[in-house]
Amino acid sequence: MTPRLTLRTEIVPVHTTHPFVIARGGASEWRTVTVRVRDADGAEGWGEAAPSRFYGETPESVVAAVARFQDVLGDLDPWALEDAEARMHAALRFNGAAKTGVSAALHDLAAKRLGVPLYRLWGLDPARAPLSSFTIAIAEDDDVLRSRVAEAAQYPVLKVKLGSPKGLARDERIIRIVREAAPDKVLRVDANAAWTAKGALQIGELLAALGVEFIEQPLPPHDLDGLRFVRDRSPLPIVADESCVVASDVPRLAGVVDGVNLKLAKCGGLREAMRLIATARSHGMLVMAGCMIETSLGISAAAHLAPLLDCADLDGAALLSDDPYAGATIADGVIRLSDGPGLGVTRR
Repeated sequence: MTPRLTLRTEIVPVHTTHPFVIARGGASEWRTVTVRVRDADGAEGWGEAAPSRFYGETPESVVAAVARFQDVLGDLDPWALEDAEARMHAALRFNGAAKTGVSAALHDLAAKRLGVPLYRLWGLDPARAPLSSFTIAIAEDDDVLRSRVAEAAQYPVLKVKLGSPKGLARDERIIRIVREAAPDKVLRVDANAAWTAKGALQIGELLAALGVEFIEQPLPPHDLDGLRFVRDRSPLPIVADESCVVASDVPRLAGVVDGVNLKLAKCGGLREAMRLIATARSHGMLVMAGCMIETSLGISAAAHLAPLLDCADLDGAALLSDDPYAGATIADGVIRLSDGPGLGVTRR
C-alpha cells in the first residue's frame, strides 16, 4: 500500500561568517537537517531540524528519528497536524529538533495546499511582530568584539553572549565594550547557564547601570531555587531558556522567572510552540522566541509565530555566510515574512 505521507531527510552543512561562541563553546561549521514531507498527490512540504548536542541530538540522530516517524506517520491524513505531533511524541521521547522538522514540513504542506502563507492560516498579522535582536557572540579579543558590533550596525537590538571562560571580569569588560560601541541600542544579555547566583547578582547591578533590558538564563537549567533567588533580588527581569523546553515546563517557572524563551528546535513542533505561548500568557509571563544556528528554512517557521511574541531573537540565518534557502529576513531587525504559500521558503 502506498503511504499517504513520505518523509525524507538531507543533512545540510552551513557556515557562520564568524566563529559563533557561547558559554558552552562554539564552531564555524554547523549541520542542519532538511526534512521533506510528500503526500500521495506529490505535494511537498519542507521543514528544518537544527539539532543541539545540549539536548542530546545530532544530525545523524535526527535522520534516524525521522525514519522512525515514517513508520508512525505514513498512514496519517496530512491535515491531521495535532495527531502528527502526538504520534511522534508517543513514538520517541525528546528528539525535539527532529519532531520540529517534521511538524514544520507538515504545516508548510497544509498552507501550500491552501495557497496561503502559514501566518494567514493561523490568522496572524505580520505587522505585529517585534524586532529581532542580532547576537554578538563571545570574543576574547577586544578589537574583534568591537568589529562585530560595528558589523551589526543595522540592528537596533543586540543580544550579547556572556559566560566567558575567563569569568565575570571578562563578562563585565565585554558588556562595557559593547555599550561603548553601541550607546543607543537596546541590549539584552544571555549567559547560557554559565553563572552562579552570586555571580549573576554581582554583574546584574552593572548590567542595569548600562541599560541592559533583561538577562537570559543566568543559572543552570534545573536550579529553579537559584533562579527564584536571583529573580527576587535582580534589578533586571530574568528570562528562562534552557530551563523551558516544552509547555509543561512553564507552570513550574511561574514566579521563578519573568519570561520564557521558546525555540522550535527544543520544543518539538509548531503545535507545541503554540501551547507554550498560550501557557506562558496565562501565567502573565513575557514570551520570546529564539533559535539555533539555522538556515532561512528553520528561521521562517519560527518567524510565522512572531506576531504572538514580545521579543524575538531570530538571527540564526543572518549569521550564516552560505544560507542555501531564502525566506523570512530580519534586515534592520524587522522580521519580514514572504507572502508565498506555506513557509514561503525557496532554494537559492
